[in-house]
Amino acid sequence: MSPAIHHDGRMDEVSRRRRVDRVVTTVRDGGGIVRRRRLRDGGHADRAIAEAVDRGRLVRVGRLWLAQPDTAKDLTDAASAGVVLTCVTAAERMGLWTFTDPHAHVAVRAHEHRPVMGRGTVMHWARPLVPRHPDALVDPIENVLVTVASCQPLESALTVWESAIRTGRVDPMVLARMPLPAAARRVLESASPYSDSGLETLIVPRLRWIGLRIRQQIWIAGHRVDFLIGDRLVLQIDGGHHVGAQRAEDIRHDAELALRGYHVIRVGYTQVVDDWPGVQDLIMRAVAQGLHRAA
Repeated sequence: MSPAIHHDGRMDEVSRRRRVDRVVTTVRDGGGIVRRRRLRDGGHADRAIAEAVDRGRLVRVGRLWLAQPDTAKDLTDAASAGVVLTCVTAAERMGLWTFTDPHAHVAVRAHEHRPVMGRGTVMHWARPLVPRHPDALVDPIENVLVTVASCQPLESALTVWESAIRTGRVDPMVLARMPLPAAARRVLESASPYSDSGLETLIVPRLRWIGLRIRQQIWIAGHRVDFLIGDRLVLQIDGGHHVGAQRAEDIRHDAELALRGYHVIRVGYTQVVDDWPGVQDLIMRAVAQGLHRAA
């Protein structure tokens, strides 16, 4: 009888491992962290869930959540506090163009009165535009954009919104049909689909006062230029990828533009973000010389 008992025990262990594997797979497919209720609703027994924790495959987060051990801390912190990542914190997580913000931005769920968060956390209490699912730890993109519009300066908000539009995360026409707050409506009306990066988003609002026609991402001499001011003044914004072969092509294209009577001002990230007065001065001096006019 002993061999049969040994065989049954081994089969029971295999069965337990499979049940644990199924629990862990569900958590992994849920983004690395899910509510216990979702596991139960999915048919996973409490015993299998507890065994996944005992084996170190999952960890408990607060009373309601289970996560893989390597799940991002911002998600486990949000789950533990009963909040949702939003605003620029969620935007950065989504890969949208944002300026660095040292603070975590979270949205407070309707049933939470005063969640316990770390010092410097920015808590947003407004009612969400799109209902938040109980399993969500990151706000829907529409809520993120609305919160950004109310929280951030116009320029910073525009960079996030245009990044979302540029990457196809949202459709401006769909957003326009939603009951947007005034701040969000203002950002949407200012947003352009033509900015190729967050840096370009900053340019048009900053130069609108000069009263000259500014066109974005138009083709001249076989390549797009970032901005054409007036008829002949080209402003190019270089990001981190303008090196090597790209840099050589930029130089070649600048020469071709010069031969066609265009004047090129080329600036980089640091100049636009940290020394805008210097960039503006270059543009104003070029305009003062009439370099934006056709010969």
